[in-house]
Amino acid sequence: MKKIVTLSLVLLCLVIIVFFSNGIHENEVQSVTNTHKNYKVKALQLPNDLNLAGERVPIEIEDVKERMDRELLVNTYWQSNGLLLLKRAHKYFPILEPLLKKYGIPDDFKYLALAESGFIDETSTAGAAGIWHFMKKTGKEYGLEINKNVDERYHIEKSTKVAAAYLKKAKERFGSWTLAAAAYNAGNYGIAKRLETQQVTSYYDALLPDETERYVFRILALKEVISNPKKYGFVFDENDLYTLEKTKEIKVDSAITNIASFAKNFGLNYKELKKHNPWLRENHLNNKSKKNYLIKIPID
Repeated sequence: MKKIVTLSLVLLCLVIIVFFSNGIHENEVQSVTNTHKNYKVKALQLPNDLNLAGERVPIEIEDVKERMDRELLVNTYWQSNGLLLLKRAHKYFPILEPLLKKYGIPDDFKYLALAESGFIDETSTAGAAGIWHFMKKTGKEYGLEINKNVDERYHIEKSTKVAAAYLKKAKERFGSWTLAAAAYNAGNYGIAKRLETQQVTSYYDALLPDETERYVFRILALKEVISNPKKYGFVFDENDLYTLEKTKEIKVDSAITNIASFAKNFGLNYKELKKHNPWLRENHLNNKSKKNYLIKIPID
């Protein structure tokens, strides 16, 4: 009799467990269904006219199509980052566009700078700095002053001039702007070696390191999304975008013993002056050679 009662209790417990498990499962399914109804991730249709500096992207090649689709999806559905890049682009593109035109570089390369740094003046883990992400060695080779006191990789105008020289040299070597962009990431030697080994002449035909495989496609994706933000679901007003304060330039041809005190002469604090002149790396300017520096001061 005790065995029968015990068995009955066990069976009752099992029935209760199954009942509540089914209830929980149904709630979970309902929750997923509600989420699905409220939030839809749609596949994207790739434009047929994708190009970098006028050089067409052959999306009819399946591998190219998949790689392009990946970067477009990432840069469309990483919404917070995408909106930040849109805002910063509005701030810095007006500086880069006339400079690129002046140096004979296609306008599309402003997206390369955006892809490199996100327009944040931070040093990468590899040591690259400034919006164009130059390594110290490369920057010095192209004439930038780089030391503890002054680092012109953070000087937008000067670093853009160097980036233009580097890209022109790569274009002359490889014959295409697409390969020049790839060489900006992997180096001229790295690209040349792989093209020679694989006996190909196109970026889209070459097997490259993963970062370089994605690099040009990320630039293309940023160009597509930022050029057509509403098409990709980004909603904002003009006053939501970032802008750069207007500045004037003050010529300095001597040392500055204390930049914080120097800033006060113009009604600024140290932070405000450094924000417009991130190439000044310390609270003083040595300038033993009496070099001419132009320091930006907000007009207001």
